[in-house]
Amino acid sequence: MAAACRKDTNTAEPSPAPVPLTPYTIKYPNYFPSLSIPSDNPLTLEGINLGRYLYYDTILSNNGRSCSGCHSQNESFSLSSVNSLPHINLGWNTNFLWNGKISGGVEDIMKFEVEIFFNTNVSKLNNSEFYRNEFKKVYGVEAISTKDVAYALSQFFRAMVSTNSKCDKYFQYTATLNSSELNGFVIFTTEKGDCFHCHSIGLFTDNKFHNIGLDSIFSGVGMGRYNITGNANDMGLFKSPTLRNIELTPPYMHDGRYLTLDEVVEHYNSKVKHSTTLDPIMTKPSKLFGLGLSATEKQDLVAFLKTLTDTTFINNPLLQKP
Repeated sequence: MAAACRKDTNTAEPSPAPVPLTPYTIKYPNYFPSLSIPSDNPLTLEGINLGRYLYYDTILSNNGRSCSGCHSQNESFSLSSVNSLPHINLGWNTNFLWNGKISGGVEDIMKFEVEIFFNTNVSKLNNSEFYRNEFKKVYGVEAISTKDVAYALSQFFRAMVSTNSKCDKYFQYTATLNSSELNGFVIFTTEKGDCFHCHSIGLFTDNKFHNIGLDSIFSGVGMGRYNITGNANDMGLFKSPTLRNIELTPPYMHDGRYLTLDEVVEHYNSKVKHSTTLDPIMTKPSKLFGLGLSATEKQDLVAFLKTLTDTTFINNPLLQKP
């Protein structure tokens, strides 16, 4: 009887059942491209929340930095003091950083951020009961790796979606543009301004690289894409940033040389500098001496750009500091 009642020490304790995760679907309008999500990193509320904690936590770095330190939600996840590119709709991007140093998907840029930019010490995460539990819940891992950190951040970045500006409401017939905004929209989307070629309707970026005539002589970071490819045809080319929330993300251009949207519009209107790699859009016969916009037309174009401001995005609780 004693033998019959004795516990079999060779029988392993059953592992606890995994916690069910909550699938999350990104909603976006039909004038956006399709969003591709890797099969090995499906979106869940729990994964997004884990990425959110990491985004705001200095544990990512060894010197007190966090993603949020240079990307403030009230500035549309940019920061004027450091001229950082905004974190908006990056789930649709395939080129990242001003010069396109990283290409691929969100997981690729996050891997760069974790392993190179932040040089994250994952032992600190593994020593945190909170992060150990969260990563076990979301990814089923016992030990956290840099890949796991990059994947969790990627989930949060994919959730950083801006689709609710006045312009979006205009496209969806739930708002109207005033006469100035409407005239600016016409300038933006026709040969008059030619803005739409590099800032495609929807994402308001073509995710490509262009020399827009900021300089005619190039050096240092001003060489742009050339510093990555070594191709002479890439001299002075930079990625087209999204114009969504552009009102909230000064200063402008890769070096922050312009402080206002009026200055940006005036650049295209009268200050384009010629070089051998100047974008063909800038060398059309009608553009050789600038756009030729009147003072009112320039004001109208700025008025339209401000319709791309999305206050829902900068107040989204899902994206706020936990």
